[in-house]
Amino acid sequence: MATLTQPHAPTRAPAAVRRPVLRHLGPNWYAAVMGTAIIANAGAGLPFHVPGLPVVWALSLAMLVVLLVARAGHWLHHRDQARTHLLDPAVAPFYGCTSMAFLAVGIGSLSVGAGLIGESAAVPLAWVLYGVGTAMGLVAAVAVPYLMVARHDVAPGSASPVWLLPVVAPMVSATLGPLLVPHLPAGQAREAMLLGSYAMFGMSLLATLVILPVVFSRLIHRGALPLFLTPTLFLVLGPLGQSTTAVNKLADVADGSIAAPYADGMGAFAVLYGVPVMGFALMWLALAVAMAVRAARRGMGFAMTWWAFTFPVGTCVTGAEGLARHTALHAFDWLAVALYALLVTAWLVAGFHTVRGLVNGKLLAAPVKK
Repeated sequence: MATLTQPHAPTRAPAAVRRPVLRHLGPNWYAAVMGTAIIANAGAGLPFHVPGLPVVWALSLAMLVVLLVARAGHWLHHRDQARTHLLDPAVAPFYGCTSMAFLAVGIGSLSVGAGLIGESAAVPLAWVLYGVGTAMGLVAAVAVPYLMVARHDVAPGSASPVWLLPVVAPMVSATLGPLLVPHLPAGQAREAMLLGSYAMFGMSLLATLVILPVVFSRLIHRGALPLFLTPTLFLVLGPLGQSTTAVNKLADVADGSIAAPYADGMGAFAVLYGVPVMGFALMWLALAVAMAVRAARRGMGFAMTWWAFTFPVGTCVTGAEGLARHTALHAFDWLAVALYALLVTAWLVAGFHTVRGLVNGKLLAAPVKK
């Protein structure tokens, strides 16, 4: 007896099989956007013209768009892995990078992007990036510490500079906010933006002062970080340089935004706060460089943590530029130039290895379990 066999419908491969390249794409990739945007942002404040900055800013904007699409695909097709990232105390803090990527590109939109796309497009773009980035940053500043307390299994002595990432995000908002003040109506709107930015400055600064002693205590009592995490020591420069940048940007727009006594005080505070903090940043930079050299001698290979060499150093450049404006001291100009040279070198090295890792597929491969 003949049996009729129905043709089988083609089996659709699971999403994880169809798009495996996105499975291990974590939030740490936004650090590449931050590191690229800061090249344009920091270069715009140097005492001489740096060619090509609008192009670099456009590259950072394009990277942000591509990464947003890729991360959306990650959440859509690999939701299990995305949840795993959120519940991993080593990965969850990188969600602060998402906010800072938006904000860093937003700063560049006003500082160099207007020359490329026109002010009529640059200002609305900056507002959108500010709104999205600030909302994400405020959520991350609370949600990530909450997860660390309530859901994460954090081993004793495992404190890392990565813990600073979610709480530094509001400090970047405090830097972009002053750039938007001139685009607001005089009066209540400008004063609210000014003082709101100061509130985010304080929020981020005090949270940093809570976390940083824990990180340093871990280094003293447990020794050097694992080789691939050594570049994260540069993350400590982020809140230092960014806070110095923020208070100087706020002082720039205080006059005309708030009553004279407070405006004068903000100008003085920019210098009285910024100079000592920049001194500490330089001390930490020397320590971080020494530890990086030590790690390199012990065989530290490339990892995405190398992007920590970029944005934090860039914030020190913008901080030095702000101090140069408010003190008229040429030494700060030269400091900014020297740090910018270090920043560009780090960006070129990290960028080269990242592109090579994408081409050969190693950076998006599953992590090797040891």
